[in-house]
Amino acid sequence: MLAFHLRSLRATASLWPLLPTALLLAPSVAAHAQTQPAAQETQEVIVTGTREKGRTKYESLTPVDVISAKAVQDGASAELADNLAQVIPSLQVLKLPSSDGLQFIRPARLRGLSSDQTLVLVNGKRFHRSAFLGQRGAQGADLNKISSLSVGRVEVLRDGASAQYGSDAIAGVINIQLDERPGVNAYVQGSQYYEGDGETVRAGLKAGTRFDQGFLTASVEWADAKMTSRSHQRQDALDYMKANPGVVLPDPVQHWGAPDSKSYNLALNGAFNLGFAEAYGFATAAKGEGINDINWRIPSATSNASVYKTVASFPGWDLKSVYPLGFTPREQAKYQDYQAVGGVRHTGDVFTWDLSASVGENETKFYLYNSINASLGPSSPFDFFLGTQTQREVTVNADGVYRLDLGLSEPVNIAFGAEHRKETYKVGAGDKASYAVGAGAKDGLAVGSNGFPGFSDLQAGEWSQDSNAAYVDVEARLTPEWTLGGAVRYEDFDSFGSTTNGKVSTRYEFTPFFAARGSWSTGFRAPTPGQINSVSVSQGLDTVTLQVFTNGRLSPLNPIAVSKGAKPLQPEESTNKSAGFVWRTDFGLSGSFDMYQIEVDNRLGQSSSITLTTAEKNALVAQGYPAAASFTSVYWYTNDYNTRTKGIDVVTTYVRPLWDGRLNLTFAYNNNKTLITGGTLNANPTTKRVFEEGLPQNNATFTGTFRKGAFEYQVRARHYGGWTDSTGNSTGDIFQRFGAMNFVDASVLWDMTDKLSLKVSAENLFDQYPEKAVFQASRGIEYSRNAPYDTYGGQYYVRLNAKF
Repeated sequence: MLAFHLRSLRATASLWPLLPTALLLAPSVAAHAQTQPAAQETQEVIVTGTREKGRTKYESLTPVDVISAKAVQDGASAELADNLAQVIPSLQVLKLPSSDGLQFIRPARLRGLSSDQTLVLVNGKRFHRSAFLGQRGAQGADLNKISSLSVGRVEVLRDGASAQYGSDAIAGVINIQLDERPGVNAYVQGSQYYEGDGETVRAGLKAGTRFDQGFLTASVEWADAKMTSRSHQRQDALDYMKANPGVVLPDPVQHWGAPDSKSYNLALNGAFNLGFAEAYGFATAAKGEGINDINWRIPSATSNASVYKTVASFPGWDLKSVYPLGFTPREQAKYQDYQAVGGVRHTGDVFTWDLSASVGENETKFYLYNSINASLGPSSPFDFFLGTQTQREVTVNADGVYRLDLGLSEPVNIAFGAEHRKETYKVGAGDKASYAVGAGAKDGLAVGSNGFPGFSDLQAGEWSQDSNAAYVDVEARLTPEWTLGGAVRYEDFDSFGSTTNGKVSTRYEFTPFFAARGSWSTGFRAPTPGQINSVSVSQGLDTVTLQVFTNGRLSPLNPIAVSKGAKPLQPEESTNKSAGFVWRTDFGLSGSFDMYQIEVDNRLGQSSSITLTTAEKNALVAQGYPAAASFTSVYWYTNDYNTRTKGIDVVTTYVRPLWDGRLNLTFAYNNNKTLITGGTLNANPTTKRVFEEGLPQNNATFTGTFRKGAFEYQVRARHYGGWTDSTGNSTGDIFQRFGAMNFVDASVLWDMTDKLSLKVSAENLFDQYPEKAVFQASRGIEYSRNAPYDTYGGQYYVRLNAKF
């Protein structure tokens, strides 16, 4: 353990050349773009990770960052997750262009763990998952379905909290607190990349009012973002033109970059005093769509025989008559998302209670354009509706807090409650042509819409999972200096059984300005109905052979998967340890240092790829998976491996008057390393390396804000350490190590009047690009699509804010 801490400290020291004075002058993530003194910042009351009312982040037994509304609303991106990732070094959000849906529904990962190992709350209530299963089967909440404009602040608990909140809180908790402030605010913003693409227009309006019995706020936000492209001509396209003089292909034949997208976000938040209690409610809603290219299909019967060859079933018909220059399918996702929560609560000095119910749903419909079901030959359409994925969650909660006076420094805070949750996953079938087995299938022509076969009527279905939970959470200040907390939670799932988790945390205040804290907890993440029951088909491009390959994912309950060794999914289980200290001063300096270790067993992963026999493929076709006829390989989700994650977080704040203005400096650093400690991934050096090195180990942000008179100036430096990527071929991987990247953002805000302000900003001011993806260049990719940062170069934006 000591060796780990020394290695972490050496990793911290490696950042001194980047920011030589940052740690001495540093600020807390909580103070982003704010101008209040640090003494006021540290007194901000938190609600995440503690059920003791009036607890501040300085007094918290575990690390909690508080991100201001201004920090998450002023970024160039229209997406909340992007703006959070710029100020929280331990949060990674990948762009993932042309990634079978992940370009539209992008995962946010805290401390390098899976997106579904971080619990997302809105106003302290669980936010539902996305319907889309992402990397390694992760099915987490989509932060981007919550409007940035609706945010009052964001509280990020960087500690395991399953004993307090239930499933998913292995890495921590992100709690979005909706705005309650009165007044009317509006903005309009335009941005563009230096390359002249990615034009984005955003606009929003928020209105709030307070009255004798309560408050009501509402916001609406809209964004329209155009595609970016950082591509070059694919090698197979160049070779095809060389072999066929006179043929001129589009350059490039395929665009790699951010998709065209539109989004609409709404939020409501309110409360009304009933006399004996307070009725409250809030809701979020989102609707949008995105579209972009997937892999180009070369017009050659030699290299794309499953599509372009002529066959006896369709005499005289040649796909070249339709797509003489090949074709690039375009995938589109259209989504709608909502969550509504209502309840009644009473807050008293001794007893507090809260009864609530919520319903949330995420639905995504998939479409494919400029494609074909080759097995249908000339009768095939070129555009397809592929089907629908829906995630729905209904939750009922009863929570109470009793403050028991035992003659200690303050009453013992005893929180308790119960929860019932029903989670439902649904798959709706696509157009019949998107999955039909046509006459050309017997001649070897590919079945289903090429690029993304649709969901068949037999694949369609609805699966549910019910759970019931009860918890007790106790926090006691035993002496004026020493606080001790403990929590236990029992949860029972009808799909796999029950689990009990606990947490112990403590804090000792040596002086009013310095305290130490630590915690130990167990946690879990329950497998979801989608992970247990759904199936999918994906297609990729081997960067060596430039051949399209088709992978099938089966349910682990599928008879063929079971015959190959698949077993029912079990919950992931974790043990979390953390220790650190927190400080504050009366001259504007405050911060924290925390070390942590997270061990996760039975992590969800993919089984080894299995090549099926012709008989097994035919059996899957008979089960309703027509695309199985062209499967290169199949796999399923499995409890596959164990990991150990170690790291440190440094968060500091310095605020002081300067030159008749106010200076605010912010530094946050995360060192995070995950190792595979057991399971089949340990025996696969290729997958093991990608997993352990696929994200930077060191990340940091440093922000300086100076406010004087009508002007505010801000500079932010972002550091991302080195990382490793692979080409993702079907038969082997080629690795490339990418070095560290540093980006600088800068902005100027001018208060033109007391009602209007203008902000001019540049992100990636010096137009920095990472190294090119050498081993993926044959696909037309300039920069790796798995990069943990934006690879589209510098962008600038102008924002006009108005108050009414």
